[in-house]
Amino acid sequence: MLLGCPSWPEEFAACYRQAGYWRGETFGAMLRERAITHGNEIAIVCGERRWSYHELDARADSLAAGLLHCGVKPMDRVVVQLPNTAEFFAVCFALFRLGALPVFALPAHRSLEISYFCEFAEAVAYIIPDRFAGFDYRNLAEQIQAKTPSLRHVSVVGDPGAFTALDALYADPVDLPKPHPSDVAFFQLSGGSTGVPKLIPRTHDDYIYSLRASAEICGLDAQSVYLCALPAAHNFPLSSPGTLGTLYAGGRVVLAPYPSPDVAFPLIEREQVTMTALAPPLAMIWLEAAPSSRYDLSSLRVLQVGGAKFSAEAAQRVGPILGCKLQQVYGMAEGLVNYTRLDDPDEIVLHTQGRPISPDDEIRVVDDAGCAVEPGQTGQLLTRGPYTIRGYYKAEEHNAQAFTADGFYCTGDLVRLTPEGYVIVEGRIKDQINRGGDKVAAEEVENLLLAHPAVHDVAVVSMPDQFLGERTCAFVISRGTPPKAAELNAFLRERGLAIYKIPDRFEFIDAFPQTGVGKVSKQALRETIAQRLQSTANVS
Repeated sequence: MLLGCPSWPEEFAACYRQAGYWRGETFGAMLRERAITHGNEIAIVCGERRWSYHELDARADSLAAGLLHCGVKPMDRVVVQLPNTAEFFAVCFALFRLGALPVFALPAHRSLEISYFCEFAEAVAYIIPDRFAGFDYRNLAEQIQAKTPSLRHVSVVGDPGAFTALDALYADPVDLPKPHPSDVAFFQLSGGSTGVPKLIPRTHDDYIYSLRASAEICGLDAQSVYLCALPAAHNFPLSSPGTLGTLYAGGRVVLAPYPSPDVAFPLIEREQVTMTALAPPLAMIWLEAAPSSRYDLSSLRVLQVGGAKFSAEAAQRVGPILGCKLQQVYGMAEGLVNYTRLDDPDEIVLHTQGRPISPDDEIRVVDDAGCAVEPGQTGQLLTRGPYTIRGYYKAEEHNAQAFTADGFYCTGDLVRLTPEGYVIVEGRIKDQINRGGDKVAAEEVENLLLAHPAVHDVAVVSMPDQFLGERTCAFVISRGTPPKAAELNAFLRERGLAIYKIPDRFEFIDAFPQTGVGKVSKQALRETIAQRLQSTANVS
């Protein structure tokens, strides 16, 4: 296990192996086996490109050799920031096969986040597109490399500019050391409730179990066609069952560069897509667009919705409008994933967020003192199990707060359980805004705004939004004349904050409401902005 990555106690690991959850598989070997059994079948569809399992396997071998020639070694960290493109999978499986560790950044991340990932992980390489969604990642890479001593290589999908083209790295395959199944395979990102995201170490053993069990629950097989509409590096479209679960089952992955109906609907018709996954705001857009669409969506059997709570009113429209089953998904990159089952009654599917994957997913629902609440009552969800991590990477102090002494992860989510063991999400205790599935850490945004000379103090809270579920509102106490919202927006952009984290609204006030112990009452601020929005709606 990589230094700085907490692991499962041996008695738990032995139980998970004995139960058949951890089967000693690795991602590199998994792809090799699928190339043998499904060699000429299509694995990846990206625009007009169609890669077979054999081609994906061969590309992984050649790219792993090229990365090794460049000096990327087993256990080296590589920040991967690619959109939904076939190269994402070539890169991932090349790194898996080499035993180097991808750090999965999102296309929306900018200099603030990428600098942190590269510096904290001591990344030796950074892999990017040339441009995506109007943004030039090569300019970002120049900034990052200039201040990150460990970052020796930047590889670019497309026009490399001053860097190295990814296509130039492919080399004749060489013998490679084989990663151990208990090794860390890659790092995902936490929701980041306290500043920039923490790094989540996922092993071959635990993650392959999660995607294998997910594929079984979701009924995937070699005939399944999965549309990846959300960003591929997100945990949800990666493994629930997502792209990797589809490849495990021998099915076909279709990549949508954007999730909008005008892009996704033609792909569903052309590729006969059977399953896809969306966050609630996107699901709402699809539900609005589908009735007037000229595309045949009848191949779609399952629409998964997760990343934020999906209202029952919207959920009940999925079947009549899209003609497919709805599957609610509630999970976290730290591990635990819950699904409604495809044969569950409507009452369960519409009103819960599912039940855990594994019989050995342990769940506690506790009050503020850590004591179990009465059945059916709301409390914080704690969990441990065969695919839930035991700690973040190099975060000993934070781990002492985020995990109990006996290894339960404190999710910060407020839930209640039905008598059948299904989870109903009621909210969260963490200071985090869930903006349509994108998590915004209030503290991170506050710290940046406090650097503005016209800002004396700031508190960032969620505000209700019919479309995204929540948007971000910054309450600002200014020094003298309040700055314009556009000025604060520009200030945050200049500091490299991801666009989705920039507050949707600024409110300027003279003082913050306080709790009984003198702390800022964010609950009162949330109520204030909700009332103002309601008053505006009533007037209009």
